[in-house]
Amino acid sequence: MNRQSLYFTGTDIRIENEPMAGPSSGQLLVRTLCSAISPGTEMLVYRRQVPLDMAVDETIPSLAGTFCYPLKYGYAAVGTVASVGQGVPSNWEGRRVFAFHPHESHFLASPSELTPVPEGVGSDDALFVPTMETALTLLMDGRPVVGEQVAVFGQGIVGLLTTTLLSQIPLTSLVTVDRYPDRRRASLSAGAHAALDPDDPNFDGRLRELVSRGGYYQGADLVYELSGSPAALDHAVAATGFSGRVVVGSWYGDREVTLDLGTRFHRGRISLISSQVSHIGPEFTGRWVQDRRTAVVWDLITRLRPSRFITHRYSFTEAAEAYRMLDTHPQESLQVILTYRSSESREP
Repeated sequence: MNRQSLYFTGTDIRIENEPMAGPSSGQLLVRTLCSAISPGTEMLVYRRQVPLDMAVDETIPSLAGTFCYPLKYGYAAVGTVASVGQGVPSNWEGRRVFAFHPHESHFLASPSELTPVPEGVGSDDALFVPTMETALTLLMDGRPVVGEQVAVFGQGIVGLLTTTLLSQIPLTSLVTVDRYPDRRRASLSAGAHAALDPDDPNFDGRLRELVSRGGYYQGADLVYELSGSPAALDHAVAATGFSGRVVVGSWYGDREVTLDLGTRFHRGRISLISSQVSHIGPEFTGRWVQDRRTAVVWDLITRLRPSRFITHRYSFTEAAEAYRMLDTHPQESLQVILTYRSSESREP
């Protein structure tokens, strides 16, 4: 049989027809229904802004190797098990599954690489497993406390889901920052108390005012930098109050970050915290394992229905157009997904 696979070439997107064998012993063949584009990480890959000698992902078997072009990439696919190999229980056949897998029409996987989609969860919602898991990890690493003043830089899909989770906590203030009006409006609907434009001439003063309402300390208790912009990290540090925390969830690829770590940072005892979803923070591993985090993610997806943030659907054969849109008009989209049936509409 043949499959269609998406390749990043370093200058554009290419879809190739490839021969593939059926499942061997211990494997399952999955027919993809839909996959989600990660507008942060995947645009770095698309623009060739990744360290070429860096491992793609050491925790996901389908993403083994380094960032060497042409490259298969992507990590949010939902499909149906079409057939199983010897040794795999037959009750896997026909099940909808989620996989951390690149964009392609069919793929082989072992049962350990697949997660059955719970009953009652739509395929569109299931695509949000990676981003919801990231948002949950960001909250665990930031440890927000009831009554704190929190700011979130960046309201792409990870930022929006982080804001959504933070809004479940009774915070004194929850302020979001994004230059795109549609994203600011979405963050307000997700529960933010205020949403600011970083290009506003009064931005820094307005932000510090909004995260200093309690009057105890000037500046936020907790700031998340999720914009993907290296310049935003300096603003995030500047918005943080004495002994505050800055959680850096952005990956900047091979772009350099310049920070002012002078008097205010030094005397303010501000903590910079790196957060990355591949591993649970060491302080949690005594009571948390991956299965527990995954179970919480499915519960959050079931309750919050993140598919409401899908703004665009493209058929898989139109993938190059989808990436060009994200590259040139990022202000128009929140979550873009690829569908593997050409008759499906682009719009949700």
